[in-house]
Amino acid sequence: MSLTLNLDHQYTTTIEKLWTALTDSGKLAKWIANIQTGIPMENNFKAEVGHRFQFRTQPTEWWDGVIDGEVLIVDEPHKLSYTWASGEEKHTIVWTLQDLGEGKVNLHLEQSGISTAPALNGAKYGWSKWCGELENVLSV
Repeated sequence: MSLTLNLDHQYTTTIEKLWTALTDSGKLAKWIANIQTGIPMENNFKAEVGHRFQFRTQPTEWWDGVIDGEVLIVDEPHKLSYTWASGEEKHTIVWTLQDLGEGKVNLHLEQSGISTAPALNGAKYGWSKWCGELENVLSV
């Protein structure tokens, strides 16, 4: 059985600024951090279809600290998709950006391929926390 996480967040920003926060390696490192330590995840992300990338953080006794990915879709500034793999889990992430007008942008996250309910809950917790951090990146 495969589960899918869907989350929506609205930000007061421009669609271009939100797109940059999702696709610029330096900005990604500011909002995607190790959940336990808060240490930013180093990465070599590029918004280029076919680009293979990694997010890296301090390993723990349960996890090697590496997320592998490959960019699948780049439709600037509306849609970005990539794989998100760690251990035996391999998911697909799809970000969809929608300009709502009046300085508001909706960010929709779909993460598919999740294997268990606990993994789904963990993904929801992680992305909810990270999307809160994304708000901080957008406000500077």
